[in-house]
Amino acid sequence: MEIRIGIANTGRELSFETNEAADAVKKSVAEALDSAATHLTFNDSKGNSYIVPTAGLAYIEFGREESRRVGFVA
Repeated sequence: MEIRIGIANTGRELSFETNEAADAVKKSVAEALDSAATHLTFNDSKGNSYIVPTAGLAYIEFGREESRRVGFVA
């Protein structure tokens, strides 16, 4: 699943692929925001970790969970 995170006062977004289920990621984000946590931690499919401050979140976009197609699409 692809995740895009917009961070306030920056011109770029953080975009990465993760192997976690969409519901699990949404639940962890909601829990962090409800508990007024200072940051969120994400792990991508390549083993990298990202720490994002919750105060700077502009938006979080969750992509669809679908397998990649192989071949040509007409």
